[in-house]
Order: sequence, then structure tokens, then C-alpha cells
Amino acid sequence: MAPGTLELLVSPVVMDWWREHGKRWGPAIAGGLFGAGWWFWVDAVAVSSTHKPFSQYLPGIVATLSLIMINSVRRDELLSYDPYDEGTFCRSRFWLLMAYGISLAAIGGSVVVMLHTGGSVASIMQVACILGAALVLFTSRSEGEGGGGGYEGF
Repeated sequence: MAPGTLELLVSPVVMDWWREHGKRWGPAIAGGLFGAGWWFWVDAVAVSSTHKPFSQYLPGIVATLSLIMINSVRRDELLSYDPYDEGTFCRSRFWLLMAYGISLAAIGGSVVVMLHTGGSVASIMQVACILGAALVLFTSRSEGEGGGGGYEGF
């Protein structure tokens, strides 16, 4: 996206609030979205009178895997380019590309589940909430937070 493109899609008031409070409230919002996503699916399974095969659980599991993959990348590895970093820049971007590809597969799988079950949107709502949680959590972190690249705290 070009600089300033996000401001065309989101209100400047919301952007200012997110810059100021996103680090504090982002994990709570992401946790709420993640819980709501799984609640949609568990509620649909509990109310259903038919048995759901394991294959219909896969989009939610894959979306959860994608959430973990997206948030294992450190944001500072994506923002700075050092020609002598031995491929960290490329590995991080490739990992994030794979995570987004898996997210797309989860969305496609949830649509297939919806069409297969005859109109239940629970799987789509589940995947949408989980992937929304992944993006909220990723954008709420600071530059050096997240990822498993280093052991600075040990």
C-alpha cells in the first residue's frame, strides 16, 4: 500500500486512537476476537443435530495455525533491510507470505464447509474472527516484540 492509503479506508480519528492505545488494548481485542471465533463454531456444533466430521473442524484449526505463524514474525525484521543480514529479511517475508497463503486456504476451506453443510456460516465467522485477531495482534505489537528469532530475555 502506498503511504496514506490506509487513511482513505480508516477514519483518522480511529488511526490516532490506535496509535495511542493499540499497544494496550490490541491483545485484549485480539483475544476477544479469537474467543468469539471459536465460540461461533462450538455453538454451531453444539446446536447441530447431526455429527460434524473432523474435516469440518480443519478451517478453524488451520486459521489458528496461521495466527501463530503471523505473530511469530518480528515487525522490525520486515521494516529494516540490511544487505548483510544473511537472509533474515527474505526469510521473514517468505514466512509471512506462507502464513497469508495458509490464511487464504482457511478462508477457502470455510467456504467449502459452508457450501457442504447447506448454508451454515459458522465456519466463515470462525475463520474471519481468528484471522482478524491475528491482524489486530500483529499490528498492536511494538517493533521489537514477538517472534522467536532471539532469546534476549534469557
